[in-house]
Amino acid sequence: MRKAAFSVCLFFLLTALAVAQTKISGTVKCGKNSIEQIVPVGDQPGHSFGVTQGSCTWTKAWKIEGVAAKEGMGTSRVEANGDVAHNNGVYVDTMENGDKAIYHFQFTATTKNGQTQISGHKWQLMEGTGKLKGVKGQGTCKATATPDGGAMYECAGEYMAAK
Repeated sequence: MRKAAFSVCLFFLLTALAVAQTKISGTVKCGKNSIEQIVPVGDQPGHSFGVTQGSCTWTKAWKIEGVAAKEGMGTSRVEANGDVAHNNGVYVDTMENGDKAIYHFQFTATTKNGQTQISGHKWQLMEGTGKLKGVKGQGTCKATATPDGGAMYECAGEYMAAK
């Protein structure tokens, strides 16, 4: 009897958690970084550390709690070794009503024959302000480098509203 009661409780808990998650998707265009500070490490050719920052605008905005994303600023730490760069950072999204959504992200950029490929792009929605206070989420992006030195990101994931 205890096993059956536990199973029923677990079922309802998992169902409630699944229902609480809202799927989102959108496309954001980021231009060439406005700030790039890169410092060679000196241990081997092509090994460097850096900080970059650039702005982005949503071309197909997703909505969180009914509020559309508008534009943002991404700041990242970069470790490059030859043609491979590992990036992780923070993206601060300004929503159409002025609220902020703060994401942590990571990805790898590989350059081959002058073409940049971005892979493994993951994001986590860590916090928000105003209507987004307490919202959490996660997802991935598929990125395509643009000729102007920026990138187009097709992102998808899910978020959970504050309790």
